[in-house]
Amino acid sequence: AVTCVAQATLRTALPPAGHGIPANGLYLRDTFQTQFWCQSARLVRGPRVWEPFRAKGGRVGVYFFQQSLGEDVEELASPAPIHTHGGGMIMATYQKPARVLGCDNPVKLWRYWGPLAHPKVGRGIAGALAARLARGDAPELIFAYLPTLDYQLQRHGTRHPAVAASVRELVAQVETVAAAARAQGYALLIVGDYAITDVTGTVAFPNRALRRAGLFATRPVRAMRYPDLYRTRALALCDHQVAPVYCADPAAKEEARRVLADLPEVEAVREGVAGADLELVAKPGCWFAWPWWDDPREAPDYATHVDIHNKPGFDPCELFFGVNPFHSGADVTRVRGTHGRADAPVALATDLPLPPVSDALALARALAARLASPAKP
Repeated sequence: AVTCVAQATLRTALPPAGHGIPANGLYLRDTFQTQFWCQSARLVRGPRVWEPFRAKGGRVGVYFFQQSLGEDVEELASPAPIHTHGGGMIMATYQKPARVLGCDNPVKLWRYWGPLAHPKVGRGIAGALAARLARGDAPELIFAYLPTLDYQLQRHGTRHPAVAASVRELVAQVETVAAAARAQGYALLIVGDYAITDVTGTVAFPNRALRRAGLFATRPVRAMRYPDLYRTRALALCDHQVAPVYCADPAAKEEARRVLADLPEVEAVREGVAGADLELVAKPGCWFAWPWWDDPREAPDYATHVDIHNKPGFDPCELFFGVNPFHSGADVTRVRGTHGRADAPVALATDLPLPPVSDALALARALAARLASPAKP
């Protein structure tokens, strides 16, 4: 239950073993590279739930979903910044057709993620969607993502006053979209892609354990320790409360299983799916952090920067400023909310006549069946 996995399931009605997305990142064995937040739709395998609907002449729009670039749909919008040679960033939004939302950039990307990320970022998305709907010629089926609740829940946990303010903000954003949608005759399906729960336990460092066991290799660069994935025999891609583990050979897999099972925060070491050899699941209230070093002086350069693509793991500390205000945080104890386990309920509201469902996969299958039926969706 992390972003890319949940959104891939909603689009395909397949579990991770079917759509090929085990987490928000992947390890590419052929190139010895980790890859987090790659936006290519081709990473998501399997037919889409909307294909029968399009075959009947229906049109589809996908807005701000992860891994949506290249989807075969009529309309598409997704953040697609340009990283400049000097280290800066040109804010840009990929749109198909060009400027389909009526503006160049509905969201400010520094509000989308990082220490300045804020629930109000969803206002830009909601407003752009409402304007698109009001024009009267939008696709008949729309998938849209609002990141509004992601930030304060991870920073503060579920009981902080800032979270209540985030919920009120989300309600206003949903009402903006819902009013525009209902004015055009749309039905609504509102679903949370995962549930964030409180951090009540300790933080696990799987790659530290693998490094001590001689399975995770590093190389020195100016006194820092960078991953040496060419020699690494086991790597954990830490992603909130789950961590796919990739191993070089069967012996490394069994040794990694033994080492990681001994971590007190690990509830289960499962067989891996979607190309991973193993999968770690954290105990309730615990989560997995990506660092492999013990000495802060060994931390790689990107450890205290917002760098979602180079870090071989998800880093919620990027939501905080560091001691140096020009850096992001690195103190894992500041993170008070986490997710990834599948045992916490998610929000679901709809005026569609769908059967009762128990999880995202069941919901996606019910939606797929409705879109494939001869009747009007």
